[in-house]
Amino acid sequence: MAPRLVEAGHQVRCLSRSAARLRDVPWADQVEIVEADLGDPASLRPAFDGIDVAYFLVHSLGQPDFEHRDREAAANFATAARAAGVRRIVYLGGPEPPPGDRPSAHLRSRAEVARILLAGGVPTAVLRAPVIIGSGSASFEMLRYLTERLPAMITPRWAENLIQPIAVRDVLRYLIGAAGLPPEVHRGFDIGGADVLSYADMMRRYARVAGLPRRIILPTRVLSPWLSAHWVGLITPVPNAIARPLVASLIHEAIARENDLAVLLPGPPPLGFDDAVRLALGKIRDANVETRWSNASGRDAAAEPLPSDPAWSGGSVYLDERSREVHAPADRLWRVIEGVGGENGWYSFPLAWSVRGWLDRLAGGVGLRRGRRDRQRLRVGEALDWWRVEEIEPGRLLRLRAEMRVPGRAWLEMCAEPDGDGGSVYRQRAVFLPRGLAGHLYWASVWPFHGIVFSGMARNIARGAEASFTG
Repeated sequence: MAPRLVEAGHQVRCLSRSAARLRDVPWADQVEIVEADLGDPASLRPAFDGIDVAYFLVHSLGQPDFEHRDREAAANFATAARAAGVRRIVYLGGPEPPPGDRPSAHLRSRAEVARILLAGGVPTAVLRAPVIIGSGSASFEMLRYLTERLPAMITPRWAENLIQPIAVRDVLRYLIGAAGLPPEVHRGFDIGGADVLSYADMMRRYARVAGLPRRIILPTRVLSPWLSAHWVGLITPVPNAIARPLVASLIHEAIARENDLAVLLPGPPPLGFDDAVRLALGKIRDANVETRWSNASGRDAAAEPLPSDPAWSGGSVYLDERSREVHAPADRLWRVIEGVGGENGWYSFPLAWSVRGWLDRLAGGVGLRRGRRDRQRLRVGEALDWWRVEEIEPGRLLRLRAEMRVPGRAWLEMCAEPDGDGGSVYRQRAVFLPRGLAGHLYWASVWPFHGIVFSGMARNIARGAEASFTG
């Protein structure tokens, strides 16, 4: 969104709880980045100063109390915007269920946020989008992995509900255009693509566009939304905490009942479903996915950096430290370090990593399936399997913060250091700060495996660097 606004000639200010998370994005030097928290009204006042148009693109989906968080964030956002004299608010929300339907928690929250912003005293445009088709979208990831991994599937009855999916390209065009709407425009708008399809039809057509064999889809009335969400969480990278509200929303039809925004913002007709899928798959194939659903983190998602003082945790800190001499320059070692995870793997006992990932999924965590955005480059703040990139010093240090379900907080550091003789030294450090007795018991239970997993990781990363140098 931010780079598109820059391309359109706007001066852009980005609000983030941590400015460091946007440090490595390609457009960081083209925007102003400020730190503020939508849960802290006092922090918002300077952030909104001088702003003409404010975009509310916040969603706490995946957090246990996402409705409360989004309600609070919307109220604070609207208050700060009004106090700063903001001319317009633009909000990307969800579709309204048909009259008489009881909305899911997800759609109920989206509608509540819209009401709060519309009542906030600033002209507001609410864009109600159904399933968004685009690389990095959680809804698209669900569709993609269900279709690619299941040649035959039994689908619940909601898979026959009608949906009007929209390409992310068209969503961005509407969002950017909404900044220029006249002040008297203060309302919600339905937006949608060129096609109206059932979810089952979307899977069939995705398979055709992706060059997959025809998918066999057998409808049933047995699978409840709750069971469907757990099935989606098992098959796709989307964790249960996000899959559940998304699947619950699919029980409603999502069709645009009006097309007024297209009249106010004339432009090319919206893409059809097949073309939207082709564009999304092209970006995935070219490793050109700009943002991903997995890169978002909640307000309390262990954002604190690695403490330098063990006393911070009451004196309890567990370490696993290893180092190896590498017969390759530090730059070759760094390429291997920056390439860990995702499809590239973790250079150690794949079965152990897979089992740990499955256990995390069963516990409601993210597991290993978030992968990585780019096979070669990492950025601060983005997801990497069950880790979050906390710090990068290019050519030297990669620090990852664990987001798996553990009774404590954990980090993994990997360093490349030149040795002065043309070679390098690989240093690896795992840090665990336990929480309560469960944390101490957890470390004791996994300690025997560290000798296999972490020593193998250090050894194989060193070998990988040497092989790339001598080969």
